[in-house]
Amino acid sequence: MTKIFVPDPGDTKPLRAAFGQFGTGVCVVTAEADIGPVGITVNSFSSVSLDPPMVLWCVGKKSDRHDTFCTAQNFAVHICSDAQDDLIMGFARKANAFDLCPGWTRSETGVPLIENCPARFECVLRNTVDAGDHTVILGEVTRVAMGTGTPRLFMASKFGHFVERG
Repeated sequence: MTKIFVPDPGDTKPLRAAFGQFGTGVCVVTAEADIGPVGITVNSFSSVSLDPPMVLWCVGKKSDRHDTFCTAQNFAVHICSDAQDDLIMGFARKANAFDLCPGWTRSETGVPLIENCPARFECVLRNTVDAGDHTVILGEVTRVAMGTGTPRLFMASKFGHFVERG
């Protein structure tokens, strides 16, 4: 039977569980900050436009990295593979988990770039949008890297993978 409820700001667990029924990819977003290179794990990534090429992602306002990413003029979104769980969890816990990224480099604009991802999008900040307890960050894609590997998926607070159906 379907459970119907009115979202309650005092108890967000049911709404979070309902949101969790939508499977997403897992990304690490990186930027350069005053303190050095920073990253954050997100699953709120989406393509927005092909012309101009744009993407969006969201950062929680309570995150210690919120202000850094909302003001970073350049950033990179890395689609993580199923072999990068340590990296995913590392950037979920702390801003500087680059010790988990062997061979990381910097873009021409100084943005930290993580290797061995299925895809990477280098972006210029175009806009931020206030959205409740999050900020939506819109970026114009300036460069794309396509790699190999199977993208890591996330649903109902668990990691998983895509199973192709004939």
